[in-house]
Amino acid sequence: MNSSLPEIEAAAIRLRVAEETGKACAPVREMFANPDLATAYAIQAVNREHWLKNGRRIVGRKVALSARAAQKAMGLSEPAWGTLYADMLLGDGDEIPAGRIMQPRLEGEVAIVLERDLTMEKPTLVDVLRAVGYAVPAIEVVGCRIANLDTKPFDLLADNAGGGAFVLGSPARKLDGLDLRRLGMSMSVNGTQVAAGKGDMVYGNPLHALAWLAGRLSMEEMPLEAGDVIMTGTFFAMLPAKPGDHVEIVAEGLGRCEVSFGA
Repeated sequence: MNSSLPEIEAAAIRLRVAEETGKACAPVREMFANPDLATAYAIQAVNREHWLKNGRRIVGRKVALSARAAQKAMGLSEPAWGTLYADMLLGDGDEIPAGRIMQPRLEGEVAIVLERDLTMEKPTLVDVLRAVGYAVPAIEVVGCRIANLDTKPFDLLADNAGGGAFVLGSPARKLDGLDLRRLGMSMSVNGTQVAAGKGDMVYGNPLHALAWLAGRLSMEEMPLEAGDVIMTGTFFAMLPAKPGDHVEIVAEGLGRCEVSFGA
């Protein structure tokens, strides 16, 4: 990390003001001579501490850029991560008020709820299987505080990895009998199917994405804990959302989830 704390604080404030006012800001990468990913995560951390001091509550984490093709396109060698806050969680079938999420885009995912801590730096698949409580179908509504979606990896990581809102569907299921790697998922918008994919797009397997995240956060001394919700990554490319849309995902053998956008 090559930047000073005042520079990092200024970038964090730029992103917070954008979210608080609903007015997208210029890319924060432009504020640094040598923007590196460690600095981007430092900006994310400054805002995380600010929000925690001001009453937000962490309920889990999210994996971003879980598809290896997306990582390659962004020039990255691994996924990215962000934080899930309690106020980001929506109920299945809820309507999102117009303007709540800036420049919203849609992802279909499997969310995992842990029943055991995952504290090891290099967790195995067995470690992950032991820690998982249950899986649920989920929709992530990605938000972006950067004007015109002009984001590079630095901006994405600084901007809480695009955290906007997430919806957990039903039913909640144990992993018994579920092969998340081969699990198929489709998304429909206003009754028309617009996307479909399988779990192998998510870092090869959503459980592999979870293992990566657990190890990454353990190295950062923020290990995943029992009760955490993990959004493991999208089964297909992000799609735009517009006012009036009704969105539904169906995960084969798992369940469904839906959300609407206010006009």
